[in-house]
Amino acid sequence: MENWGGFLMKFSKKKISSMFAVTLLVTSAFGFSFADSETVNITILQTSDMHGRIYSHDYATDSSDSDAGLVKIQTLIKQERAANENTILIDTGDTVQDNSAELFNDQPVHPMIQAMNEMDYDVWTIGNHEFNFEKSFLEKNIETFEGTVLSANTYKEGTDERWLDAYEIFEFEGVRVAVVGMLPPNIPLWEASAPSHFEGLEFTGTLEETGKVVAELEGKYDVLVGAYHLGPEGDHGFEGVEAIAEAYPQFDVIFMGHSHSKYTNEVNGVKLIEPGKYGWALGTADIEVVKNGDVYEVASVEVENLESKPVDADEEMLETFKYVHDQSVADANTIVGKITSDFIATPDYITGEDDITTMPTAQLEDTAVIDLINDVQMFYTKADVSSAALFNLGSNLKEGDFKKKDVAFIYKYPNTLVGVNITGENLKKYMEWSASYYNTYEEGDLTVSFNPDIRGYNYDMFSGLTYDVDVTEEAGNRIENIKFNGQALEMNKVYKLAVNNYRFGTLMGLELVTVDDKYYDSYDLMQDAGRIRDLIIKYTVEEKGGILNPEVDNNWEITGDDFNKIMQEKVFGLVREGKLTIPTSEDGRTSNVEALNMNELIKEGLLSMNTYTVRSGDMLWKIAKTYGMKWEDLANLNEMADPNLLVPGQEIIVPAQ
Repeated sequence: MENWGGFLMKFSKKKISSMFAVTLLVTSAFGFSFADSETVNITILQTSDMHGRIYSHDYATDSSDSDAGLVKIQTLIKQERAANENTILIDTGDTVQDNSAELFNDQPVHPMIQAMNEMDYDVWTIGNHEFNFEKSFLEKNIETFEGTVLSANTYKEGTDERWLDAYEIFEFEGVRVAVVGMLPPNIPLWEASAPSHFEGLEFTGTLEETGKVVAELEGKYDVLVGAYHLGPEGDHGFEGVEAIAEAYPQFDVIFMGHSHSKYTNEVNGVKLIEPGKYGWALGTADIEVVKNGDVYEVASVEVENLESKPVDADEEMLETFKYVHDQSVADANTIVGKITSDFIATPDYITGEDDITTMPTAQLEDTAVIDLINDVQMFYTKADVSSAALFNLGSNLKEGDFKKKDVAFIYKYPNTLVGVNITGENLKKYMEWSASYYNTYEEGDLTVSFNPDIRGYNYDMFSGLTYDVDVTEEAGNRIENIKFNGQALEMNKVYKLAVNNYRFGTLMGLELVTVDDKYYDSYDLMQDAGRIRDLIIKYTVEEKGGILNPEVDNNWEITGDDFNKIMQEKVFGLVREGKLTIPTSEDGRTSNVEALNMNELIKEGLLSMNTYTVRSGDMLWKIAKTYGMKWEDLANLNEMADPNLLVPGQEIIVPAQ
């Protein structure tokens, strides 16, 4: 009975099938030992999209982040390893970029790699952001990582030879566990302005390469695990993990990354899991394997995201990497100028608060933040037009000292600057592509909302010209009244456009520009000093004398909405009181994905209404005007077949005043 008690202690965290539990009771009764058990329990642990976070700290805001950091993840890892020594620890990429991690790029071993080594990571699947820097930097990180680095769909250019391993096979008590790694194949698109970042490499499709690896592994594994830097759904033409699981049910579990989703699911019998971003959770899969004759069979797979917020940071990790934290905080607080007043008075469109809980003002109207970024881009590229997106929807610059952390707050990524020649026709196509971010206005809408399938960082706002975005029109036909220097945009004329390197890749993918259209590249001229964040500082110091004033030219606006202002303010009041919430996308990455609609809110009883008795001489438009409505909305609200036919004594529904 001593072995039976030890078994229960060791596997107290594991889920055991009822049939296996009965078997254990029988074998225990007849005195069989633990060593006679035909079951092996294996635990796979995962992090993803850590983006430079060792400490639980966001250096862009110089504030603690209670559900982030490897220091917290280590506490969970130690807990899980204590419960089961048959453990594999993997990271699925986007590891060494962001959160001031670039401060340490010149160290022999980058702190993020050092941390993974200290934590005994077994596998690292590289992500697309690993290619944001020179290839030599990635090669150094691969060389200094002490586990196995995977990327099955990365090949040496022009050959059938992979650049990195496609998989690694581990063995526990006779059970063979194969782990396959994969990344998005769009590196050449996203790094189009810096081909040296992926020099000599080419990338194959995710579904295609998965099939190839599965065939290569036939007969070599008992448990098949995916460690993919891919989200549930595909993007830019490549397949996501759900499609891969549908096509290849041979996988027992696939760990995901890239989309920053807090996600668990099962597709075609394959368990799927993604642990969010920055260390929000430790992804886990508890796999029970039973021996059937000479064959090991997977009896069950249970996946769970163990959240980091409730646990304390690991003290050893805190001590080891204190130098990283201290240096990052000091750098973040380096003063580079002065800000005369807040750039955005009401960052949240409804509440006015700095924290965006409803919808961001900066994506509904022109702001001084976007105009600053575009001014910087146009200055260094000598462009006619510039475009920029907000990577942080709460981006703002507040009155006071202008610090390096403020630059990182309004410009999150280490993008470089590109100047490209583009025709007026293709520029308009690009603007239409961007404006597809908005949902189409419907009768009764009180707000403009965003397409849940498009990320906020793919909504670009333009400077150097004036234009309207008519949200009553379908995507592809919304940009109106485009004028450059007061004159209509000429479709056949070539304009100089400033974009970041990532968007340059997008434009190439959309076939709106080619490599030959590029006339300026800040990285070629200045290397790391040519990153847009550094250019914002350079512009502030050298061109603005260290003084930043919020300046906005209001060169664009959303049109066609024609909201009922009285009803809109009533609904906004309900939002502020917490009685209504603005919907977000399922993965939580896109806010404001559904408009607040007056007609729907009335039907749901969330807007109070009264009745109005029609009098002789009344006209619908006059009644509607009294209540701050359009006559069309009032007619729709009352489902009038003939809005021109009003009968004295007739009762119609109107808003409560």
